[in-house]
Amino acid sequence: MYSWAEDTSKWYGDGTYRYGAGGAAKREAAAARATARGPRTYEKRDGPNEKIVDPKKHVRSTSPTPLIVAVDVTGSMASWPFEIFDRLPLLYNTLSQYRDDLEICFAAIGDAGYDRWPLQVTTFASGYDLEQLLGSLYGEGGGGDAPESYGLFAHWVNTHVEAPHARETPFLVLFGDAPMHPQVPAEQIAHYLGDGKNGHVDALAAWRQVCQNWNVWFLRRPTGNPGDPVDQQWGQAISEQKIFHIQDEQRAVDYAMGLIARAWGHFGDFQDNMRARQSEGKVVEVSKPIEMKCPRCGAPIPPGAAGASRLYSCGYCGTTLKL
Repeated sequence: MYSWAEDTSKWYGDGTYRYGAGGAAKREAAAARATARGPRTYEKRDGPNEKIVDPKKHVRSTSPTPLIVAVDVTGSMASWPFEIFDRLPLLYNTLSQYRDDLEICFAAIGDAGYDRWPLQVTTFASGYDLEQLLGSLYGEGGGGDAPESYGLFAHWVNTHVEAPHARETPFLVLFGDAPMHPQVPAEQIAHYLGDGKNGHVDALAAWRQVCQNWNVWFLRRPTGNPGDPVDQQWGQAISEQKIFHIQDEQRAVDYAMGLIARAWGHFGDFQDNMRARQSEGKVVEVSKPIEMKCPRCGAPIPPGAAGASRLYSCGYCGTTLKL
């Protein structure tokens, strides 16, 4: 389990790494609070901390760099909150050195037709405050059929989340492996979000609305095949380009960090970070699919596009990337 301290000497990769100056004060404060609290633990519970994860609340980030990390916690994915908790200091410490105003909101998604807690969400926070928030989520492990309530989460983002000061389209990263119910019933919206007066909601349309304000990526577990019905539905919701097939489930957080670091112009530093934790072969394996996509619009980037300048202008969205 990663610690909040910046000591990377016990990492077991092929290289070495030191965090940069960006965000150092916040990382130092988080490390001090963690030391006072004692060893990190992810408590086994019978449910979430409902006061913290109630989806009826409205959340607002005043940060220029908000980030939403959502996780499907049905079935075999119920352990993913722990996997992210295990790497939480790594996730925050790495990304906060690139943008020291980073704030993260976590969400856990289930199936509103079967689960007791089908949508759990936190507020936005930074540093050590994230520890309690992420630890309040519960991997219920339910889900009664193949589709899950991703649409209910999308509607929550559209109606309960504000990020008015984002300097650019902020990231929303969703870890999942399933299709979604095509419609969000008004009674579910009323029961879980407290505001179903406008009737049923089309789930795909809700996601398309989310994409107007968030840089959405669906990071899919290594299940199914590219272009299968799950991909087809998600392609209608967020575009095919924004579906990212994870090759190594244990490196899921690395894929997310790599996409974000690349968009922010720090992909090389992220790779150095990963080299201190993994073998060079694993760094190459994770990096290759990230390098083939524009982190803004998901458009394919042709091999060798960097050329001598190491800069590339995406022909689809116009974003200039440092490759």
